[in-house]
Amino acid sequence: MNRTLFILNITGLIIGISYGMHNPIVPIFAKNEIGASYTELGLIGLANFVPYMFIPVFVGMLVQRFNAGKLLCLGIVVNTAAVFLLSLARSVPELMLLRAMTGVAHAFFWPPAETIISNVSEGRSRVKNISRFTGFFVAGFMIGPLVGTVLLQGLDVSYRVLFEIATFVMASSIIFALQITKKHAQRENSDFSFGALKQVTKFPTIIMILIYCASSFGMILTIYPAFLNDRSFTATEIEILYFVFGASRVLTLALTEKLANHTSLTLIASIICISAGLVISFVSHLILQFSVAMILMGFGFSIIFPLTLEIILRKTPKETQGVTIGVYETTFGIGWAIGPVAAGLISQFSGNAVPYLVFFGLGLGVTVISLIRKQSLEPARII
Repeated sequence: MNRTLFILNITGLIIGISYGMHNPIVPIFAKNEIGASYTELGLIGLANFVPYMFIPVFVGMLVQRFNAGKLLCLGIVVNTAAVFLLSLARSVPELMLLRAMTGVAHAFFWPPAETIISNVSEGRSRVKNISRFTGFFVAGFMIGPLVGTVLLQGLDVSYRVLFEIATFVMASSIIFALQITKKHAQRENSDFSFGALKQVTKFPTIIMILIYCASSFGMILTIYPAFLNDRSFTATEIEILYFVFGASRVLTLALTEKLANHTSLTLIASIICISAGLVISFVSHLILQFSVAMILMGFGFSIIFPLTLEIILRKTPKETQGVTIGVYETTFGIGWAIGPVAAGLISQFSGNAVPYLVFFGLGLGVTVISLIRKQSLEPARII
């Protein structure tokens, strides 16, 4: 493996561990300690993802001119500060501000990382390398809940102390990220390309799938833990369910290269799995039932993103891929923002299980349209 990719993967693993430790706990912390309602949980999730609707495009332009490794380090610094300040938060507005900081940091993590990977990859190795990097991050996200479980149950730490420990883990990733700034030199001859902003709009079916999946994913990250808590699951049990979710994602990403040989069928199967996981969540009350839902959704969420990105990058000139990646991530951010606020409002006024039924219905519609437009889901030849 290329040394830059190896260091980047280790960075992603450590950041993923920190995310896995604290992210599933934030909604429970907000509901139980801050007293947030479901509407406010939706707003906290919206605050987290709104920056991701705009900033990735800006970051995509920056990576055309500046050292992507340094931009990645900036994201880690902002993220570390946001996680630490969670331990001091006392109100919903404070949580919204801190989650917005996390959203900004996230925008300085994925586009630079994906740009670095794209720049050192050739041909079909790109989808494999992006999937591998995502797999390391997800593996961390799988390990993190187990660490959180040990801390919460075994050592009986508070939520606020857990956030402080997650801060230390996040901060340690900067040691590796700094190595990337030395290996990944600034690209002197790259220019801003506003024409690349339109690249993603050439793929309407991909946009539809991406927004649906990102909306559902945002709901699972921000609203689902509180829903599980209302169904009488403890914080420890919720962490275990997110470990199952992470394990499913890691296994799926390990198979990405093989699944990429059947792109359209794999994408359609992913949407069906997400929809099935959501409707199972709607009717479930036992941890085994929710585990099945998590396994299905883990498969669906993991495979869609590297495959859809690869379809778009196959038709994008190398010199404008940074901006295109930024636009792609912005599209993802739009879905991320829609999911939590929609799920929060539906939960508040129609019942906390109803969002999963609604998104199941939307998934059926997306599946039908994808079947009709199946040909548009196949990647073009490599540029």
